[in-house]
Amino acid sequence: MLNNFDEIQKMGKDNMDLAMESFGAMTKGVQAIAAEVVDYQKKSFEESSAIVEKMVSSKSVESAFETQSEFVKSSYESMMGEMTKLGEMYTELSKDAYKPFEAVMAKVGK
Repeated sequence: MLNNFDEIQKMGKDNMDLAMESFGAMTKGVQAIAAEVVDYQKKSFEESSAIVEKMVSSKSVESAFETQSEFVKSSYESMMGEMTKLGEMYTELSKDAYKPFEAVMAKVGK
C-alpha cells in the first residue's frame, strides 16, 4: 500500500510540474502578445497623428483626399500584417503551452 501511495504522490508532483511549466509558457506568450499589441497601437497612433497634421496642412481638398486614401491603404496593409503576426504568436503560444504534456499524451496513447 505504501508503494502505491508513493507512486500516486510522485504522479501528482509530476503532473503539477507539467502544469506549472505549461502555465509559465502561457504567461510568457501572453506577455509577448500584449507587448506587441501595445507597440502596434503606439505606432498606429503616431502614424494617425502625422496623417491628420498632413491633411490639415493640405493646400487643396484633392490633396487631402489623396493623403487620406494613401493612409487608409497603408493602415489596412499594416493591420493585416499585424493580425498575421499575432496569429502566429497565438499558434506558438499554444504549441509552447502543450509541449510539456506531449510526453504524457504519448504514453496514454500507447
